[in-house]
Amino acid sequence: MSEDKGLVRAPGRITQEQYKFLEELVEQGRYASISEALRGAINRFNVSASSPGGTFLIGEALVGEGDEIAHIDLMIGDKSGPVGTAFAQSLSQLSMGHTPLLAVIRPNLPPKPHTVIVPKVTIKNMEDAGKIFGPAQSAVAKAVADAVEDGIIPREVVDDWVVVVSVFIHPKAEDERRIYQYNYSATKLSISRALESYPSLDKIMYEKDRARHPLMGFRPPRLWRPPYLQIALDNPNIDSILGVVKSVPKNDNVLLEAGTPLLKRYGVEVIKRIREARKDSFIIADLKTMDVGKVEVDMAFEQTADAVCCAGAASSATIDDFIYECRRMGIYSFVDMMQVEDPVAKLKVLQRPPDGVILHRAIDVEKSGVEISWGDIPKIKEAFPERRVLVAVAGGIRPNTAQIALDAGADVLIVGRYITQSKDIERSVRNFLSLLQGDIDLFRVHTE
Repeated sequence: MSEDKGLVRAPGRITQEQYKFLEELVEQGRYASISEALRGAINRFNVSASSPGGTFLIGEALVGEGDEIAHIDLMIGDKSGPVGTAFAQSLSQLSMGHTPLLAVIRPNLPPKPHTVIVPKVTIKNMEDAGKIFGPAQSAVAKAVADAVEDGIIPREVVDDWVVVVSVFIHPKAEDERRIYQYNYSATKLSISRALESYPSLDKIMYEKDRARHPLMGFRPPRLWRPPYLQIALDNPNIDSILGVVKSVPKNDNVLLEAGTPLLKRYGVEVIKRIREARKDSFIIADLKTMDVGKVEVDMAFEQTADAVCCAGAASSATIDDFIYECRRMGIYSFVDMMQVEDPVAKLKVLQRPPDGVILHRAIDVEKSGVEISWGDIPKIKEAFPERRVLVAVAGGIRPNTAQIALDAGADVLIVGRYITQSKDIERSVRNFLSLLQGDIDLFRVHTE
């Protein structure tokens, strides 16, 4: 297709030879008019120019249910680019149990672009091989051919592009019709997604913390929709604490805190005890780290903590190490500003702000009757306009004072004795939940 290549090099001006080539495309029925053929060539030029090493597009799709469920990972692009290299290596570098094969609609009839299938699951016997070489192979090939017919894959690239498809076939899959249907749908969907650059970044950012993977036995909690209620489990009696945890309503607005007294008595291992009682809860380890921030973060991380708390009175070097290690481990960093006169000034000297800041009136101070001001909440948020810094408030929070903190911008209400020492724990929790936005689980993205 030398004429075609000449055309895309100069899309604004075409020669007589190139015009003749466009006429041939129209005569072949690939386009309805010369102008449509020209637009197709220009579109191909734009796609190819966007990838320095040639077109390299990626698609993925999960379709179906049960043992016949289909999961397709797909690459599509130029023979001369990385996809072409992967295609050639697949057919020339075979491995036992994962032998690649060309997709064919029927024997001796491959689709275009040529497509290679790579089995994800080890083929152990002829029964496994039959599922791949039969319904799965035909489904993938037919989906590629139909994608061309439907205009998903531009016809002008079918001789220049190749497709690499990774196919999942469960060893227990039995229904060949479902194997065919699911793999056909998943392949065609993944091709569409590849050509559309799906998903958009906006979709990823919106759904990344809302979504739950269907094959995971737990849900990793993230703080994406404040405000929250954080229950401070401070009582240094594990039996009492587990009783409280079991009485707390299951709600994604509720965070559990392994309090400092509890951690001091039982060590960080108590985090796992709480996790066993409530596996999907967000658990914060209130270590109030004063030194060796990295070491204490790692200790809490190993016990499945979702967040760790450092003392704001610690040195800036310690807090910096603490925040760095939390980011490296993928857990949240909180800094407790108890006895810190100017929280904003303390945060400003750090290399980067933590994920959360706690404005904390100590229990002993609370007993003296000293009032706490929430004026620092907007100051903290204004100090870091380009980052989301959650602000938590603690110290004598009650339902009648919680709304004041929320109106001031608080993201987390930390409550201890009002709940943990209540005769009706569930009711005490619900007194706060009525102030929040409703169970987060109702707003999750469960399916595509």
